[in-house]
Amino acid sequence: MMKEETTYHIPVLLMPSVDAMNIRPDGTYVDVTFGGGGHSREILSRLEDGGRLLSFDQDEDAERNIVNNPHFTFVRSNFRYLHNFLRYHGIEKVDAILADLGVSSHHFDDSERGFSFRFDGALDMRMNKRAGMTAADIVNTYDEERLAAALRWLHKENRQVIISTCHKREMEILDKERIPYQKLPM
Repeated sequence: MMKEETTYHIPVLLMPSVDAMNIRPDGTYVDVTFGGGGHSREILSRLEDGGRLLSFDQDEDAERNIVNNPHFTFVRSNFRYLHNFLRYHGIEKVDAILADLGVSSHHFDDSERGFSFRFDGALDMRMNKRAGMTAADIVNTYDEERLAAALRWLHKENRQVIISTCHKREMEILDKERIPYQKLPM
């Protein structure tokens, strides 16, 4: 169940991040992690005639935050396709790109997303809910060697994800077996 939110996400370093972009009123900018739209709104507030902002997000939840502004284009896609979409929109160069990488408070506050440490929910953990496999699919179908390789790769990216994933898998296994829960050493 989703916890009611008053806002999607409040960027922590909003002004320093956008100030560092040295926004020109007629410049072309990209926000590759639109999310709640906080950075994009601030960038748009600095644009005038000729100014342009493309904002990317693969998460359908972000669409609730789309900005109605003639300088704004929302791209519902992973930013790995940035080059393709710039070409599609006739943009040859940009003045700055903003990337606020990571998981937002919105994802942690929504138990259905599977990122929360505070709320029970399915082990999903997909930034794009249209993507194929959930984290539950992976931890329950990969053989031990393949899962270990994935976790080693993730360890380099984010150790906390590994701990959370292992803990949730442990809980699912114990629940299936109806074994009383005792925290197993990690």
